[in-house]
Amino acid sequence: MSIDTSSRQALWQHRITVALTRFMRFFSAHWLFIANLALALYIGLPVLAPILMRGNHTLGAKMIYTVFRPLCHQMPERSYFLFGEHLTWSLEALSSHLGSLAHRRFVGDAVTGFKVAVCQRCVAIYGTMLLCGLLFGLVRTRVKPLRIKGFIVLLVPMGIDGMGQLLHLWRSTPFTRTLTGALFGLACIWLAFPYLQTGMAEINRETNRSIKEWQ
Repeated sequence: MSIDTSSRQALWQHRITVALTRFMRFFSAHWLFIANLALALYIGLPVLAPILMRGNHTLGAKMIYTVFRPLCHQMPERSYFLFGEHLTWSLEALSSHLGSLAHRRFVGDAVTGFKVAVCQRCVAIYGTMLLCGLLFGLVRTRVKPLRIKGFIVLLVPMGIDGMGQLLHLWRSTPFTRTLTGALFGLACIWLAFPYLQTGMAEINRETNRSIKEWQ
């Protein structure tokens, strides 16, 4: 009885090992597509929210705003607006238009347009990451990882802009938020993706070798 039980356990362990190995082979072969798809969803859904609001699909739009609320402050004066008179609005302009309603939960109207569900800096960060991820597919092994010094240099502008805003030394602008966010997104992809490519290529070779041995 114990031998039969041990055999069953060994069989299930083997099946689980094979399944996990096949999954890792698939993931390592398609990791870039999966990563870019995740980035596309992360930046695409916030942009979809104002489109849904414009089409009067308010339930779907509000769900997106709610999902992304813990992930971004969604301040209207630091967000892009679609389908309105301006792409961006200052706090003063919003207060003049809305009065006491000028707070972060405001998603837009026919005059201001409708707010993207993440701020300008987040749009720049994840939009740039997606663009760089797509471009990485064209170079893959031909690009070297960004050095740590270069990574820090690209991060410093966002740190300065954000810290100055936090300490009330100056007020960041749509341009500075977008520029510094884009530099941050570029730095993240340039540093991480070449290492991921090397690591995933090695995993793919090992899993292919293991599966061939089992066949």
